[in-house]
Amino acid sequence: MQYGWRVPHNTISVFIPEVCQAIIDEYVDEVMPFPSTMDDWKRIAEGFMEKWNFPHALGALDGKHVAYKCPPGSGSTYFNYKKFYSIVLLALVDSDYKFIWADIGGRGAASDAQLWNASDLKSAIEDGDLDLPDAEPLPHDTEDIPYFYIGDDAFGKPYGHRALALEERIFNYRLSRARRVVENAFGILSNRFQVLMSTMQHHPSTIRLIVTTCLVLHNLMRTRYPRLQNRLVDHEGRNQEIVPGEWRNGRQMRDCQVVQGPNRDNREGKKVRNTLKHWINSEAGSVPWQHDMI
Repeated sequence: MQYGWRVPHNTISVFIPEVCQAIIDEYVDEVMPFPSTMDDWKRIAEGFMEKWNFPHALGALDGKHVAYKCPPGSGSTYFNYKKFYSIVLLALVDSDYKFIWADIGGRGAASDAQLWNASDLKSAIEDGDLDLPDAEPLPHDTEDIPYFYIGDDAFGKPYGHRALALEERIFNYRLSRARRVVENAFGILSNRFQVLMSTMQHHPSTIRLIVTTCLVLHNLMRTRYPRLQNRLVDHEGRNQEIVPGEWRNGRQMRDCQVVQGPNRDNREGKKVRNTLKHWINSEAGSVPWQHDMI
């Protein structure tokens, strides 16, 4: 940059963080407000139901690695299973590819689930600090079901064993269809801000600042110019088949490690999943094309 801008690199290293902080201070409350009321959370769930036919979802959760130069004295804690040093961006995304919440700075050696278990969001949920909606029946049903976040295998959400019944495969398809928004959000983010694809040379605190700025600017673009990046995301053809977005043609941010082990989902989680499975395969919750996708 010093040659393109004709500014010494040590000067750039001073004003880039200042500009990033100014962007965050100006726009974060406008374009990335954390839901503070029950109505805010319900609007997110309504978005997933309207766009992706998946009920009671309060956001899609995933984590990606951001590569950077190993900090002195850190040992192997930032050395991930893909054999490079990184911090992890763990993020929650709404139905319109906008980031709701992010935890930036998890050590690369940790998995998605480990980072989630240590996150302030999970702590806030368990402590009752969030004004989450009360359990309600699914559309055209009578049994109360709690609201929840959706994720991939790292969070124990899909049916994971090999010999899946037809109803379970359909459930996994419907879940994947809704969860794809977080994959696409990361795809748009890294396509626009390709610094996230490089090996960053900064201190971890500066990396957190830069990544937060990218998230804020991403949400700003999605809010003010919602159609601008639609060609980048996956979309569905006439028969609901998935047409890959352009972001999949280039380099992508690396997924976090999925820790292999026995299924230890708690009883309540399994009960909710089974209820959703039956609803999705019933007249109340099915969509006309779901059998064609299996």
